Amino acid sequence: MPLKAAVIDRIAEVDAHDWDALDRSGHPFLKHAFLDALEATGCVGVDSGWIPAHLVIRDSRSGQLVAAVPQYLKTHSWGEFVFDWSWAQSYQRSGLEYYPKQLSAIPFTPVTGPRFLVTTGLQADGTGVGDVSQHELRDQLAALLLESARHASASGAHVNFTLDEDQAALERAGFMRRHDCRFLWHNRGFATFDDFLATFRADKRKKAKRERRKVEESGIVFRTLAGEDIDPGLWQTIFGFSERTFLRHGNGHYLNVEFLLRVSAALPGSVVVKVAERAGAPVAATIFFAGGGWLYGRYWGSATQEDSLHFEACYYQGIEHCIDHGLQFFDPGTQGEHKLARGFEPTRTTSAHWLEHAGFRAAVARYLEREREAVDDYIAAARRHLPFQRTSTTTAADDDPVAP
Repeated sequence: MPLKAAVIDRIAEVDAHDWDALDRSGHPFLKHAFLDALEATGCVGVDSGWIPAHLVIRDSRSGQLVAAVPQYLKTHSWGEFVFDWSWAQSYQRSGLEYYPKQLSAIPFTPVTGPRFLVTTGLQADGTGVGDVSQHELRDQLAALLLESARHASASGAHVNFTLDEDQAALERAGFMRRHDCRFLWHNRGFATFDDFLATFRADKRKKAKRERRKVEESGIVFRTLAGEDIDPGLWQTIFGFSERTFLRHGNGHYLNVEFLLRVSAALPGSVVVKVAERAGAPVAATIFFAGGGWLYGRYWGSATQEDSLHFEACYYQGIEHCIDHGLQFFDPGTQGEHKLARGFEPTRTTSAHWLEHAGFRAAVARYLEREREAVDDYIAAARRHLPFQRTSTTTAADDDPVAP
């Protein structure tokens, strides 16, 4: 199959149906509508330091889209959640420019998933459309990432929160592997929330019930709303809660109300909001995304400080939602060892990195080798703090077994 590669600066240049046909995971963040909403509402673009530079490959004869990578040129390292600030500082101290850099990722979304999107018309054995296999296409995509980074005069190319098959292709092309840890909840056939708590040791179960009871006794109740059913006024209130959380940490929000309205309408069923109310008035809210059997906790905020409200809104409500709707996994967001006590299991994530400067590339490779060992040690230590009974069938996985 004669192929033609290109870098495009607007996702709208690709037909939405053609883009979505490349992904079979049900992953909401890879949908054309999600990426387009980020661009159309100004959440990404030149002003935000996330400059779209999506890589696409077409059959040059038919024009069929056969592969793609969501990709950006970055002028900073905010909103990535695979932290490389120290690398940038080292470049600066050496009189070199770290930015722009090239990043293949979902903006502001630290979620493992496909990064190399490959047509279903190609089978792993090479049969199907044309005479090129998915394996070969991934290798071509990895090589093209290096080529596009050099063409853009970027300091390097980075791919965050990868799946194994994408990571393998990247490492064959010379990318370096990086490990980190996130915390996931696994639904092991629980019929009720109490079934889940029954897997806890008695003292941990008592603590979780006490946290939930405190919220209930404060007069707070929760409503579950689909994003597409929320009117602009309520979205403004919900966004305001979330924005307050960002401001408390000295940062501006990555998103805006226009994005939330647009993506909710474009992807009905994907946005789930838990609104905490007292006497009928909203006091807090958590924004989730759902898809492919997963629930993802993304943003939360409150108008008041309430004991245990954060745990209830961000963790227990999400777990209960998964049980009630048969979702298999819940990713509540990055970091936070406090998630262990609520039953979220430490899980290794991977990312891939390549730097143009050979000296820095060698130094970072040595650093990553030590860091991988430290992360693996951390995960092993974190498992010892899980709340489960020794006889429970609940076990912590080393790697995410079924990431989208």
